[in-house]
Amino acid sequence: METLIQGITDNWTVWFVTIVLVVAAVIDGAILKVPNWLTFPFIVMGWVHCTIQGGFGYASYSVNGDFVSGGLLFSLLGTFVGMMLLLLLRNRGGMGAGDVKLLAGVGAWLGMEVTLYAFAATAIVGGVMGLVMILKSGNWHKHYAMAHQIIGEWKTKKPAELASIARERKPTMYLLPYGIPMAIGSIAYFAIAGMLV
Repeated sequence: METLIQGITDNWTVWFVTIVLVVAAVIDGAILKVPNWLTFPFIVMGWVHCTIQGGFGYASYSVNGDFVSGGLLFSLLGTFVGMMLLLLLRNRGGMGAGDVKLLAGVGAWLGMEVTLYAFAATAIVGGVMGLVMILKSGNWHKHYAMAHQIIGEWKTKKPAELASIARERKPTMYLLPYGIPMAIGSIAYFAIAGMLV
């Protein structure tokens, strides 16, 4: 218990991000949306925190491997990377804007490198969850045909058209609230990387 308390004290920024991810996952699971009232302050607070910690520069990892956050440049670069990792999917109708902003918020607090690893873990968890959902539905032929159709649309349509098609299709689809795999994958990465203790 003492180790956990010390871990929370030493790594409070990672714990704060973890709490925000859990809240976002619960909300996304309930209403299929990660709201702006959560994501925008999350991003801005990350910029402010990192600027207070390290000024306007860039901070990374210390010699012993402990996480060090700080610097506005560190935060802005993390925000940009987090946003760009999901923006292509968002612009093609495959992801909600709240998910993009949530990963940008992770980047704002924890920087580019952590965000890249969290994204990779999220993609694995999301893929597994999506596969389980398809198998559980018992209608994998329909999902395969839909995936084939979507890939064909991605090859032939412009991003604005894809987003419009996705909005029209959304009510008929079996949706995965991506905030859930983002929380599970990111938190799993934080734990594996020893960032929570």
